[in-house]
Amino acid sequence: MKGLTDRVALITGASRGIGAAAALMFAEHGADVAINYHSSRDAAEAVADKVRALGRRAEVYKGDITSQADCKAIAEAAVRDFGRVDILINNAGIGYETFGTPLVTEVDPKDVQRYLEYNTFGALYMCQAVVPQMRALGRGDVVMVSSFSAQALRVRMGAYSISKSGMEALAHTLAKEEREHGIRVNIVAPGLVDTDMGDGFLQSVGVTDKQERAEASPFGFICKPEDVAGAIVYLCSEEGRYVTGQRITVNGGGW
Repeated sequence: MKGLTDRVALITGASRGIGAAAALMFAEHGADVAINYHSSRDAAEAVADKVRALGRRAEVYKGDITSQADCKAIAEAAVRDFGRVDILINNAGIGYETFGTPLVTEVDPKDVQRYLEYNTFGALYMCQAVVPQMRALGRGDVVMVSSFSAQALRVRMGAYSISKSGMEALAHTLAKEEREHGIRVNIVAPGLVDTDMGDGFLQSVGVTDKQERAEASPFGFICKPEDVAGAIVYLCSEEGRYVTGQRITVNGGGW
């Protein structure tokens, strides 16, 4: 994919899973990467080392996306170190703990608030911290890593679905507001992915045979983080330059 050389991508939750896969794929296409992590610096540094091995620059930034102050500090540090941030990937969040939660009429509002803090407000805080400096760049890209759950809206997943729906509303609104500045805003919505979160989901629904679940999945395998990363990188590339305010669902056509 073209148009990524020497651009700077800031990815939240990039120490593992989809975020780590996106970091490496951006580097493979010539971008430098700012890696945000919350708890494991060792994991974040391992991703950074892989980015550097590909000949690109990488820096790591600790921060909790539920803290507006942390989000501002992450953005300011990345801009200071790299000179700018061209691409923001809002990937960090929480999820599988919500599967099988009480009905909407019974769920604890505090639980809903917690998921909103991570999946909706975290993305909002990062956009507020990063997007303004994109306006002078000619092109900026924001990608929200949402979930197919915001479309399926299944029972006993209300807290999670509400929070991801909020993230998607944020994306669609931001896309309209920032288009005049050359900023594209899009959504990538995975289904089940072979990550720690995906494993947690399988355990929560009583699936013990992962291979059997893979064989029952579309195309005979469970989606890999790299499958999602490919959609993310495409949206930020020259090939994706005319795409904004859209959702790409990465779930094999069914889940």
